[in-house]
Amino acid sequence: MRNLKKHFLLDPKVTFLNHGSFGATPKPVFDEYRRWQRESEKQPVEFYGRRFEGLMREARQALGDYLGTRASNLVYAQNVTIALNIVARSLDLGEGDEVLSTNHEYGALDRTWRFLSGERGFTYVNQPVSLDSHEAFVESFWRGVNSRTKIIFLSHITSPTATIFPVEEVIKRAKEKNIITIIDGAHAPGQIPLHLDSLGADFYGGNLHKWLCAPKGAGFLYARPEVQHLLKPLVVSWGYESENPSGSTFVDHHEWWGTRDISAFLTVPKAIQFQQDQDWARVRADCHRLAVETWKRIHDLTGCAPLHSDPELWFAQMIVATLPADTDLPALKARLYDEHRVEIPVVEWNEKKLIRLSVQGYNTKRDMDKLLIALKSVLNIPPS
Repeated sequence: MRNLKKHFLLDPKVTFLNHGSFGATPKPVFDEYRRWQRESEKQPVEFYGRRFEGLMREARQALGDYLGTRASNLVYAQNVTIALNIVARSLDLGEGDEVLSTNHEYGALDRTWRFLSGERGFTYVNQPVSLDSHEAFVESFWRGVNSRTKIIFLSHITSPTATIFPVEEVIKRAKEKNIITIIDGAHAPGQIPLHLDSLGADFYGGNLHKWLCAPKGAGFLYARPEVQHLLKPLVVSWGYESENPSGSTFVDHHEWWGTRDISAFLTVPKAIQFQQDQDWARVRADCHRLAVETWKRIHDLTGCAPLHSDPELWFAQMIVATLPADTDLPALKARLYDEHRVEIPVVEWNEKKLIRLSVQGYNTKRDMDKLLIALKSVLNIPPS
């Protein structure tokens, strides 16, 4: 496995196994980010007043080529939470309607839907799902669909359980029932291949600062042309009733938020190029193998039953392993970092104690060995 650690700015004294939370940006990509920030300061009026539309169009075109869609189907947003708030706050939902999701969803979006359901009177349903197989997942999820289901909201790759959901079949079934689909793709771009037009979701939000390794504050919202008219601006600014329309009402309404730093957006083409230059398909495959190998080692160490029976089916570069039921998670996390300098998240999900491991191109088997040594020490597991 080729190591890319030299390309990143990470502290060499820390074993960094938490790429999934905020990502990490390679040096050449970060340099490009700073270049755009300096560029905006050379002549701010020209940058924002005369160059903005063209620069953003070029950045959307590069992202569209990467994601398999037209630039006019995309707008940049700082992150998925903002992108999907645009969608959730726009849709006409009320008493008697249901939004169907799973019990694996990200807390910020769960909170978004619960907040809006409290305001508007619709019901937000977190359906338990089976992880025995893709077919079992789809059937168990679909049991939550009824005549009141107006929206299906799913993660593509979940945050608490690192699980790749088979969203394609759910989207296909939803189309047959005229149910709108919204996909949270926070962890998908850069970690798994993605072609948005082929996927067919109505709305898709993604983060680019995570697995694509763009700067912090780079995300996007995708909307199929047929549903773009449903969206209302989260921030009403000069793009609404635009005096210089771009040709896309979707872009006009959601791209211009006034004077915000767009440097992270403009750096996305460089992040895409960096990964292409590093043969990222091979990097992803190597990271996946190391992640699965480490998943097995953790369960061998703890003797705990895994949440997933087939890691090859459900995981990419991010995995979760089960910890003993009596684990004090805050104490474990603190000791892993304070005593061993291992940065890794732990989570309690459905009364299960889990540790979530991210393996990125800068990680090595030595990093995994450090994790295992640290876990053995902190969990006080006797020698075998």
